[in-house]
Amino acid sequence: MKVDANAGFGTRAIHAGQMPDPTTGAIMTPIYQTSTYVQEGPGEHKGYVYARGHNLTRHALEQNLASLEGAKHGLCFSSGCGAATTIALCLKAGDHIIACDDIYGGTFRLFDKVFRNFGMTFSYVDMTKPGALEAAFTDKTALLWLETPTNPMLKVIDIAAVAALAKARGVPVCVDNTFATPYLQQPLALGATLVLHSSTKYLGGHSDVIGGCVLTNDDGWHQRLKFMQNSAGATPGPMDCYLVMRSTKTLHVRMDRHVENARAIAALLAAHPQVEKVYYPGLDNHPHHEVAKRQMKAPGAMISFVVKGGLDKARRLLKTTRIFACAESLGGVESLIEHPAIMTHASVPPETRRALGIDDGFLRISVGIEDINDLKADLLHALEA
Repeated sequence: MKVDANAGFGTRAIHAGQMPDPTTGAIMTPIYQTSTYVQEGPGEHKGYVYARGHNLTRHALEQNLASLEGAKHGLCFSSGCGAATTIALCLKAGDHIIACDDIYGGTFRLFDKVFRNFGMTFSYVDMTKPGALEAAFTDKTALLWLETPTNPMLKVIDIAAVAALAKARGVPVCVDNTFATPYLQQPLALGATLVLHSSTKYLGGHSDVIGGCVLTNDDGWHQRLKFMQNSAGATPGPMDCYLVMRSTKTLHVRMDRHVENARAIAALLAAHPQVEKVYYPGLDNHPHHEVAKRQMKAPGAMISFVVKGGLDKARRLLKTTRIFACAESLGGVESLIEHPAIMTHASVPPETRRALGIDDGFLRISVGIEDINDLKADLLHALEA
C-alpha cells in the first residue's frame, strides 16, 4: 500500500515502507530469515546477495522509520550503540566531536573509552548556555552530537539554534532523538544532518528487542553509513526488524498515553513533600519549558526527580515500588524506575555526575501506559513507606 509522503503520522506509521506480500497477499511484511540468496549465475542476482548487506524485512523497517522522521534515507542497526559506533566510524583519527555535557552513559563510554583510543578528541558542552558551544569549535571539529531532551537531566537543547551555528562552520549535526521519538520531535526539519534512535526504546516499545537506527537527508552521509553498516556488520536480524516494525504501527497511540500519564506523574511529584526537585520539560518551572513548547509536540514521558534523604531513601523507594519496575532502559509500555548514578550512568565519572546534579537521591522514571491511578498509588506508597 503506497502511502503519500504528506499522509498523517498515524497512517505512515502503519503503512509506510510496507507492501502486501506479492506471493500471498499477506498484509504483514514477511520475516526474511535467510543468510544468503541464490544467484542464477556468478553476479546474476535480483539485487540481493548476502543478508548482512540486504534484507527485505530490514529494508521495509528502514523505509518506515525514514518516513516517520521525514528523512530521505534510513539505516537500521543491531543496537543504538551500534548505530552510534557506525557514525563514529565514518570519521577519522584527529577529528574533534563536540557533545552535549549531559549524555547517555553508553554514548559517553563509547566516546571516552573506545574512540578516544583511536585518536579522536571530544569536548562536552552545556549547549543550553549562551556562548558555550561557540567557544568549543576548533578547526578539527567534524561532528556536533546532542541529545534532547538529555539523559538523565532532561535539558532541552534548541536544535535549530545549534544547527545554525554548526552549519555556519560546515559541521554536521547528529541528534539522538530517542527520548522524544519522531512523533514528538523532528530534528531534520530543524536543521540536523543525522538523527539517531535506540529503537530498543519507544520505537520498539515493548521491552522485547534491541535495535538502533540512523535517518538522514544527506546523500553523502547515507553512502558512508551504508558502506560502514555492511563493512562493520552491526546489522539487526530480520526478527528484530519485524518486532520494531510491528511496534511503530502503534507509536502515535502509545506516545499520546505515555505523555498523558507523565504529565500527571510530574504534577504529583512536584507537589509531594518528600521530593526535592522534579525535572520534566512539561512543567512551567523547567528552565527550558519554552524551548520544549516550540520544538516538541509534547514534553515526552521521561521524568527525573530528587528524593529527600539521599541514597538510603532512594534505595528504599526503588525496593518498594510494585508497578514501577527497577530496571535499566526506558520507553516500554511498562513503567520503569532507576538510579542513574549506580545504573545507566555509572560509566560517567563521579565528578561529572555531581557537576550535572546526578546525586545519590536522583532517580529517573520512564512512565508507561498503565492506568494512571495505579501509577500514582504506587509512587505515593513508595514515597511514604
